[in-house]
Amino acid sequence: MVPSPRLSPTDQPPADPPVSVPAATPPPRPARPSLKARLDGLIRAYGPVAFAVYFGLFAVTFAGFAAAIKFGVSVQSASSGAGTLLAAWVATKLTQPLRILATLALTPLAVRLFGRRREGTA
Repeated sequence: MVPSPRLSPTDQPPADPPVSVPAATPPPRPARPSLKARLDGLIRAYGPVAFAVYFGLFAVTFAGFAAAIKFGVSVQSASSGAGTLLAAWVATKLTQPLRILATLALTPLAVRLFGRRREGTA
């Protein structure tokens, strides 16, 4: 028979391995509304100001592309007036997502600057 080793007061018996507790998972984030839904909410909240900002951005973008094409940016088959306007419209259409984002950002600022807000909203 083998004698069991005696533990001295400074020796500790082996500790149980730490139990891993799963971290609390954060609740799922609600899905972010689509760009169209955000634009619809903006139009409901700010009404004509949102339209004015959107179409103002459209006009500035369209005029900028038309001027750039007319005065030097080379686009094939855009030598005539109709070709220049068509090319400017296509280029403006390609920037639509950026113009929508700019509208979402600039409309509340325009409302603060001009102090108009649709009646019945907070």
